[in-house]
Amino acid sequence: MERHIQRFLNKVSFVSITVATLTLLFLFIQTPKTCISPYTPLKPHLRFPKSTCDFSPCHYLPLRKKNAHICSSKSWMTQVHSFSQFFTELYQMGLLNNHSKVLCCSAGAGHEVMALSKMGLEDVSGVELIQSLPVVSRADPLNLPFFDGAFDVAFSGHLAEALYPTRYVGDMERTVRKSGLCVVVVDECDKEEVKEIVRLFRKSRLVGSTAVTLNGRRMTRIIMRIKVSA
Repeated sequence: MERHIQRFLNKVSFVSITVATLTLLFLFIQTPKTCISPYTPLKPHLRFPKSTCDFSPCHYLPLRKKNAHICSSKSWMTQVHSFSQFFTELYQMGLLNNHSKVLCCSAGAGHEVMALSKMGLEDVSGVELIQSLPVVSRADPLNLPFFDGAFDVAFSGHLAEALYPTRYVGDMERTVRKSGLCVVVVDECDKEEVKEIVRLFRKSRLVGSTAVTLNGRRMTRIIMRIKVSA
């Protein structure tokens, strides 16, 4: 009886191994069905589909053309125009001119950098943790890769988002020359809140603060001047 059972188990094992082997061979030989024929010529300007059912072509754009497309959008130009109005006031106050060397910290996609460039400034640098070429380079705002006193003006619209505001402000001050300016905009705040922000600037004195509108938001502009004796 045991001998018959053993023979039966051996036959089952042999059949199972045979079926598994044939299945693997079939899967290996079988050509998968896709939306792209293997005889279709390569088109480098088209991306590879996300799935076998994604047959819609998507043209690849070089970075230069992609940036040009983004920078010509209505949303982009609206924000650039808003920054242009903001910086025009500094022009009218005599705090900014075409020869000013300006640093934009935490410049994001670069709206403020483009606004300044369109206004005629020849030396504008924008930095952010993630680069957005060609207007914004990658750099840590807490450890700016610039010499001391390299700029006439440093600007930031994202001081409130800094994890270490004292270090953030400190490196802005370091890169600005004596008597140069640090300009920041924050959500609209009262006099006491302005004083708290001013205290972050250990090498500067307050020039003035005022309410402004930037990108459709009510904000407060704070202008600090680097002390000559700092």
